[in-house]
Amino acid sequence: MLRTVLLTALAPVAWGTTYLVTTELMPADRPVLTALVRVLPVGLLLTAWARELPWGSWWWRTAVLGGLNIGVFQVLLFVAAYRLPGGVAATAGAVQPLVVAALAAGLLGERLRLIMGFAGLGGVVGVGLLVLTPQAALDPLGVVAALAGAVSMATGVVLTKRWGRPVGLVTATGWQLVAGGLLLLPLVFVLEGPPPILTGRNWLGAVWLATVGTGVAYSVWFRGIERLPVSSLSFLGLMSPLTATVLGWVVLDQSLTAGQLTGAALIAVTVVATQVGGVRLHRPASLPPALPVVGATTKPVPVLVPSDKTPVSTP
Repeated sequence: MLRTVLLTALAPVAWGTTYLVTTELMPADRPVLTALVRVLPVGLLLTAWARELPWGSWWWRTAVLGGLNIGVFQVLLFVAAYRLPGGVAATAGAVQPLVVAALAAGLLGERLRLIMGFAGLGGVVGVGLLVLTPQAALDPLGVVAALAGAVSMATGVVLTKRWGRPVGLVTATGWQLVAGGLLLLPLVFVLEGPPPILTGRNWLGAVWLATVGTGVAYSVWFRGIERLPVSSLSFLGLMSPLTATVLGWVVLDQSLTAGQLTGAALIAVTVVATQVGGVRLHRPASLPPALPVVGATTKPVPVLVPSDKTPVSTP
């Protein structure tokens, strides 16, 4: 179980590199394009490699999960990033574990424990201390977008756990990335216009975001959703702002205040406490069966479809 926790934690750590890579390597003021570049190409590659398309109810389920986990979440994330200081957006997004715990209690039957409530508040405070600045200003639309993005991702996590998947891990990841990318594709032209010509630095950043930051990260994240209680797994997401801050300190020579160090310590304690609690209470069980859909067709899984044991060293 500890190995699963550590492997799953690599996903938010990889996502924590996004700010550094985007600001240093990607085109300026092109957030939706950056989101598209990181999800659609690798999703198409994974789907082409697997040679398996959704069927029956999995057409709409893939669209829902891809929208919640990737497409809608990315749009709301960037709206919040544009209208709010990064610290405010990250702090608002830190409510996600609380939303996941509440949804998991209602849809998955996971017990809503008091410690998770306190841990959720501790996570919000820790992120606030880590990334908020005295000059941070509140924009109502930006705050709503940040909170809505947290709810979108939280709902996607819980539904991913509830519905399971009918195919291998890499194949299912590819489906969701394609669904989310197709949602982002028209928004690039509507909101930002025709894409610019990418430079060598841009391509370097795009390759990192698409492979490590998306293909590998989402694969291990979805694997963790299946094997861990989502109410504790969601707290691993707090590793993302912590990673971004540490990289800013190491790579960009940014300074850390006493308040930020306190926030980092609080985040570390929160993550460890919730994972220890989740491991103790977790009882291995089969994945919850997918809910029947009237009129849906079924299809046997071909032998050649990648299994859970397919290595994810490359997305």
